[in-house]
Amino acid sequence: MSLDVAPESPDRNLALELVRVTEAAAMAAGRWVGRGDKNGADGVAVNAMRVMISTIGMQGTVVIGEGEKDNAPMLYNGEEVGDGTGPECDVAVDPIDGTTLTAKGMTNAVSVLAVAPRGTMYDPSAVFYMDKLVAGPEAADVVDIRQSVAENIHAVAKAKGSSPSDVTVVVLDRPRHAELVEEIRATGARIKFISDGDVAGAIMAARPDTGIDLLLGVGGTPEGIITACAMKCLGGTIQGRLWPTDDAERQRAVDAGLDLDAVLTTDELVTGDDCFFVATGITDGELLRGVRYRSGGATTHSLVMRSRSGTIRSITSEHRLEKLRAYSAIDFDH
Repeated sequence: MSLDVAPESPDRNLALELVRVTEAAAMAAGRWVGRGDKNGADGVAVNAMRVMISTIGMQGTVVIGEGEKDNAPMLYNGEEVGDGTGPECDVAVDPIDGTTLTAKGMTNAVSVLAVAPRGTMYDPSAVFYMDKLVAGPEAADVVDIRQSVAENIHAVAKAKGSSPSDVTVVVLDRPRHAELVEEIRATGARIKFISDGDVAGAIMAARPDTGIDLLLGVGGTPEGIITACAMKCLGGTIQGRLWPTDDAERQRAVDAGLDLDAVLTTDELVTGDDCFFVATGITDGELLRGVRYRSGGATTHSLVMRSRSGTIRSITSEHRLEKLRAYSAIDFDH
């Protein structure tokens, strides 16, 4: 622990430890890119992440995890992770954000991990989907999910000193978004469709030089909470409203005391002020480069962020696979 941080706070060095976890998952998943087997890819990524996260100096509890698969619970909600020393943390994992992207060899598949102080992440269990708006720091204070699509696009354009026709909105390519797509196009704004992976899409909306200005539409609630950790680091915003898919889910939400009309802000999705977000590219994309393999080694590209300091690191790592094999139970060769 560093001396200038209280013992109960996540250590600033934790960020550089956490990136080893997503690097391991990305290198394991990278061998499955384009093979058409998203479950196979996810399985090796989960295993790699679980092996590596057990070495991290924290008392972590998985709040957003993989769930139980094939009666072999790995990174399930409630699982304790870390080496049992250090700060108590909430942990959100997504070993592959974009399993279909990985299986098809498409862009923007990433491995993601977010950590926040214990008890500060929103519990996403009642409703699996939420309607989301994500914008970067320039427009964070002028957008509002309760406004019309046109109002938000004009607000983003004004904040960035451009016109609506210069704005690009990232949207998950789903039938449910047909009306949203019409509304966006009516403003003159452009759309970048993504088939999967809305954490990467959200980060793109908040990072400079990606060509993306805004994310709109319905995606997973767990991904929304992971995105909130990133927004705390980037100075962007996420706003969400729970989006039940059927009457049974709606009733569960009401029974749980949730207000389905309420807007969940970044600070409500993650109340902690000391968040970490790490992501490593599996396939190439606007955000990160994918894993590159060479004889006996691999190169990874990661983003590492911490909200307290506001530091964002872009890390390129060169790995020698025989060295990795010597200290881990992960086979990166297959």
